[in-house]
Amino acid sequence: MARISVERTHGLGKEAARAKADKLAQKLSDQYGLEPQWSGDTLNLKRSGVKGAVHVGEETIRVDVELGLLMSAMSGTIKSEIEKALDKALV
Repeated sequence: MARISVERTHGLGKEAARAKADKLAQKLSDQYGLEPQWSGDTLNLKRSGVKGAVHVGEETIRVDVELGLLMSAMSGTIKSEIEKALDKALV
């Protein structure tokens, strides 16, 4: 099982960052079948073989992902995609 963690700072404020995280989650849901669900300021995402969370703070946003055995082989590619998507979403 592989774990991925990516954190970025932002100057958007919590509400704007939360809106960006929500938009990103919808895109991930459409592309990869991830099911998003908010719990406070944490957006939980899951599907078979993948479990993750987007933690939205006043100045930071962090994405934590746990990959199942089959997805672990692609952890480098998945981390790179998360970094690109997060950087693009926070612009």
